[in-house]
Amino acid sequence: MSATIINHGKYFQSARAFAEGDKLWVPAEDLRRATGWELKPQGFCLEERCVPIPPGREGEFRSGDLLNLAVMAKQTGQPLVRDDDHSVWSLGEAPEVIGAQLKSLKAPDFTLPDLDGKMHSLSDYRGKKVLLMSWASW
Repeated sequence: MSATIINHGKYFQSARAFAEGDKLWVPAEDLRRATGWELKPQGFCLEERCVPIPPGREGEFRSGDLLNLAVMAKQTGQPLVRDDDHSVWSLGEAPEVIGAQLKSLKAPDFTLPDLDGKMHSLSDYRGKKVLLMSWASW
């Protein structure tokens, strides 16, 4: 079985990942490539941030060379949603990351097409005044 992991808008296909109920077992290398998180002696680490595995619960997080993405996400405070029919798992941002972004008052970057299909990123206009208009049909 395989699974698609979505993280920061990027899709990663893990050929050896498999779901077991609400758990997603992923090879350690695929987890690192898909999310940036890797298992180190001090726990799950993303750059300098490390989240320890609670003593006595190692089996929930690791089975051989496979790591449980769902339990890791819960431990790191990241929301995780899944589509069982398509084997797609999407990892959200941890609350402290979102809080830091909000405190910075810096708008997140995004890219959208104009009416002619030309793509525009907000970061292309950094330092300039930008008017954003949105519309919804409801």
